[in-house]
Amino acid sequence: MTHQSDHRAYFFKIDTTIKKIRNALQKQLTEAGFDLTVDQWVLIDHIFRKQGISQNELAEMTFKDPPTVTRIVDLLEKKGMVERGPAAGDRRKFNLFLTKNGEAIYNQAFPIVADIRRKGWGSLSDSDYQHFVRIMDSIYQNFT
Repeated sequence: MTHQSDHRAYFFKIDTTIKKIRNALQKQLTEAGFDLTVDQWVLIDHIFRKQGISQNELAEMTFKDPPTVTRIVDLLEKKGMVERGPAAGDRRKFNLFLTKNGEAIYNQAFPIVADIRRKGWGSLSDSDYQHFVRIMDSIYQNFT
């Protein structure tokens, strides 16, 4: 028996929408003169919100594999935006912190990110947002 969702390419719709948003954000960051990719922004945003986060936690929170997170953190460290500090009780692990430069870049770039979010949301209402979150959470839970 076929289900109505068998014929609806909702994954394609989600994927193309995400790509459109990422491209718009990257364009705005580049035009504003930031030497920052969207993936780098995502990590900076999470580190800003949770100073001292471990690389493993960061990988889990961003759904990126640990080697990718390490590579991006290495780049951010070279750019002077992030620094690694030793984790308490385990010399093999590091916690991540934004530097003063990283915090400044975060504060300068955040309005651009917020503007892209507002543009994407357009005239949709708070109720629309609640429905959207409920639907996306449901789809997410179906895969966990």
